[in-house]
Amino acid sequence: MASQVRLQALSVFLKNQRAKLNPESVGLPAGARRRTPGLRREEVAQLAGVSTTWYTWLEQGRDVKASASVLDCIATALQLNMDERKYLHSLAFESGGEPVPLRQGAVQLSPSLRKIITELAYCPVIVSDRMCNIVGWNAAASYVFLDFERVAPEERNMIRLLFTRKEFRRLAVNWEQFSSSFLSIFRSYYGEYVGDGWYEQFLEEMMREHPDFKAMWENSQVSYAPEVHLEFRHARAGKMVYELTSLKVYGADDLRCNVYTPALDTNTEAKLRQLMEEK
Repeated sequence: MASQVRLQALSVFLKNQRAKLNPESVGLPAGARRRTPGLRREEVAQLAGVSTTWYTWLEQGRDVKASASVLDCIATALQLNMDERKYLHSLAFESGGEPVPLRQGAVQLSPSLRKIITELAYCPVIVSDRMCNIVGWNAAASYVFLDFERVAPEERNMIRLLFTRKEFRRLAVNWEQFSSSFLSIFRSYYGEYVGDGWYEQFLEEMMREHPDFKAMWENSQVSYAPEVHLEFRHARAGKMVYELTSLKVYGADDLRCNVYTPALDTNTEAKLRQLMEEK
């Protein structure tokens, strides 16, 4: 079952990437009008130096063997960036074993990590695991986003909160950009842990309960460390501008720190200081 899920995910990814390109962008003649957007399969095969039949089977999700070098040729043909190349390789090859299941609430932040996020007093910080479950945050994050302490532990998933809590939709001026940055991180985990059935169950749940999630997920990018410029409209502080930097914490728990740094040449930090002092 895990292999089937992996191959299906690979199939969807290749189709989506092919649809994003046009002949002119890869040096091919435009030719006749096309019924569907993007390159044809035979064009990708030609650019990658593989047979059309073999590439078709790969894109159809058949269990065909591909070497790392051939995958690199396909990645070049599809103009994938480094994160997308890594994602392609993750989907194309079987993982070394079944991933260890995570239990909600099982992760304990180390004293050193807790000190780091506490010292970033005026930079909101959210720490999440490989399922985007929120396992830690600092005071600044509670003031800017919401009081995570009041959210049930089983609901503290960043992807779920983005689509269920009105606070996030009201906060972000460009909510889709805000959400897409986390979906790009989530997709990178999905490629790495595609054998873990939790991901498919979670995606099915989100698509079923939130109609706008499906289109955003299918069009989401892949990024292991996105850097995003975000503008918020805070209910009490007004306009706030942040730069999101996502940092991986190496260790057994595979944690990630999402740090929101107040943008330079703005009064965002001053507004946050005042907001935190008002209480």
